[in-house]
Amino acid sequence: MSLRDLDIKSEYRTKMGDIAKEFIVPVLSEAISYKRAVGFFSSSSLAEMAKGIGRIAQRGGTIQLIASPNLSEEDTDAIQRGYEKREEIRRKVVEEHLIGALADIDIMSIADQNRLNMLANLIASGLLDIRIAFAESKTGYGIYHEKVAIVTDGAGDKIAFSGSMNESATAMKENYEAVDVFRSWDDPEHRVQTKEGAFDAIWENREQGVVSYDFPEVKDEIVRRYKTKAPNYDDDMIDTSNESPSSKPAKSQWNYPEIPDAYTLRGYQEEAIAEWERQGYRGIYDMATGTGKTVTALASVERLSKWLGNHLAVVIVCSYQHLVDQWVEDIELFNIKPIIGYSASPQKDWESRLDRAIRNQRFHVKGSEFFCFICTNGTYATERVQHYLDRIRGAKLLVIDEAHNMGAEYLRSLLREDFQYRLGLSATIERHSDTEGTKAIFSYFGNRCIEYTLEEAIRGRNDEPPCLTPYHYHPIIVYLNPDELAQYSAFSAEIAKAMRKGKDGKRRLTEQGKMLTLKRARLVAAARQKLPALKKAIEPYRHDDYMLVYCGATKVEIDADVISGVDEYESRQIDAVTHILGDELGMKVRQFTSRENSAEREEIKEMFSNADLQALIAIKCLDEGVNIPMIKTAFILASTTNPREYVQRRGRLLRKDKSGRKMRAEIYDFITLPRPTEEAAVLPDEDTRGEKRLVYNELIRAKEFAELAENHARIAWKLDEIEESFFGLTGLAMYEKNLEEVE
Repeated sequence: MSLRDLDIKSEYRTKMGDIAKEFIVPVLSEAISYKRAVGFFSSSSLAEMAKGIGRIAQRGGTIQLIASPNLSEEDTDAIQRGYEKREEIRRKVVEEHLIGALADIDIMSIADQNRLNMLANLIASGLLDIRIAFAESKTGYGIYHEKVAIVTDGAGDKIAFSGSMNESATAMKENYEAVDVFRSWDDPEHRVQTKEGAFDAIWENREQGVVSYDFPEVKDEIVRRYKTKAPNYDDDMIDTSNESPSSKPAKSQWNYPEIPDAYTLRGYQEEAIAEWERQGYRGIYDMATGTGKTVTALASVERLSKWLGNHLAVVIVCSYQHLVDQWVEDIELFNIKPIIGYSASPQKDWESRLDRAIRNQRFHVKGSEFFCFICTNGTYATERVQHYLDRIRGAKLLVIDEAHNMGAEYLRSLLREDFQYRLGLSATIERHSDTEGTKAIFSYFGNRCIEYTLEEAIRGRNDEPPCLTPYHYHPIIVYLNPDELAQYSAFSAEIAKAMRKGKDGKRRLTEQGKMLTLKRARLVAAARQKLPALKKAIEPYRHDDYMLVYCGATKVEIDADVISGVDEYESRQIDAVTHILGDELGMKVRQFTSRENSAEREEIKEMFSNADLQALIAIKCLDEGVNIPMIKTAFILASTTNPREYVQRRGRLLRKDKSGRKMRAEIYDFITLPRPTEEAAVLPDEDTRGEKRLVYNELIRAKEFAELAENHARIAWKLDEIEESFFGLTGLAMYEKNLEEVE
């Protein structure tokens, strides 16, 4: 047979067939010449390259491979500074990296040992040759990363194929990959000839903008390191699915990322990772809470690490210590032993560990090619940690959890340009009222690789089941009393005076205005009607479990008719709620705040999961990242006007529990209005103008919550009535259009 006898399509896609079975194996079985340009040079990429070439070797065919070195910015700077000795320095730097990319054989799987043994034999016999290429311009050096192949059979017929796919089981079976194929006997545009001409030009070092070199010392090192016996050219064409577990070393022998056997990535997670790859391993996962951002991120780490031959330094940054602890649980499942950096880290010597990991990687200590450092925003920002990061050489990946936080002006400087690979994670990546911060995030991380909305998470995406549980929404209307309303109006009048017009013509608050806005928000959060309304709403649940009460970071005035046996006094709202639930209603409750340390929080979570506690009472500590899926009933006394915060909060309440008993969540949201709707409806517009901002903020959140609720139809009329009473028939849309005040 020949290539012409095969049924070769013009395009192959992984999700529409088995590329290995239908294309790669048949084509290589007829080849006498195989020219392949692939990704970075490493032992793992060489092992992947060795798959499927045995039959070419059996018929005495030839194989030419072009790969690229993974040079750091420091390396390219060293080459640039060499001037007259630039050529000598370049060869020395590149050769050092190439040899450093060759892992020792005793930490490989048996299958990879056999593949590299075959490859080393082919080099020794002259059937396989390797050249190293990278882009070169007047301004510096870049990566030559073209993925193309030209196959020639005994009759002289040729095919060329190009695309995103590497010769790996992952690329051929799991990723969404596409390969374009051109046939010399059916090629009026001479695409095969063009691609082979370009390959040959690079091979012969005459392609403008690309430099290629032969490194005989590196090839000798491959033969020395991997040639252990006579090759078996029939061994392992491509499919590795039949490798037995015994052919791989125990996971504990290395620190390389591996996806746990118990994990099966969902389709949208695979799509996100594939898009991240297509975008050069940069991008943002904008995924609703509960859809598996952490697992998707760690699977991305695994994918990039394999692509780089496990030569990778990973830095993961989280907002809080408890989020670091949660990440560590998942990281360890991925066969990674992280260095954990924060003030109360269980690794007291974490700085020494980080220093040692960086040095071992730089000097190619066996098994040290990969390491992972995870820390908090605060630790990451310290001068000593930044100094450690300066010393990392080679490929670096920065993963930022809750990446929207990094758009803050004081944090943007920490988005280091020396991280070649970047991944930002968030359930709500857009920053509220901060276009500059949002722009900075996208400028650094790149585009979204996936946008998985809360609606999709609740109702399901494509044919995949929902990630979050459905919910009922119960708005509880409370009103400011006359004193509170007068104080609110006074604040609003002062805030209006604190507006200043900027150079762009937009009106913005002064710092004094922002302080007044914060005081006004605390007044709303502490509205005196909320505590008796909470007591009434939670009464039917006093014997239930798995409840959460969100409080405001504010003080409240306590009436004697709310807490029996006391005179009027002022207390933190969270303490007043704890007293009502625990002392008045006899419920088993605990506070969950930043005041509790990590050990106490874990104890509280365990007690709550075991129903030893009925309710958690929190302020903000549950807003980002804390995972307590057993929560099924929530009472929200206070909310910010920031959509990101209340959207994340809702997603956190809708997480599914492993027991399957949580069929639906119940959300009680306390909506604060300045006065009853029947009063607002008959008052002149000028009398309620200063109150509308409060109503607007509350309605925006309530409508957002109500939209996806199962009982939406039964509560929509109540929200519509409020809107019409305060805003008339024009509604929120006209008010929003004319809105000038900035919060």
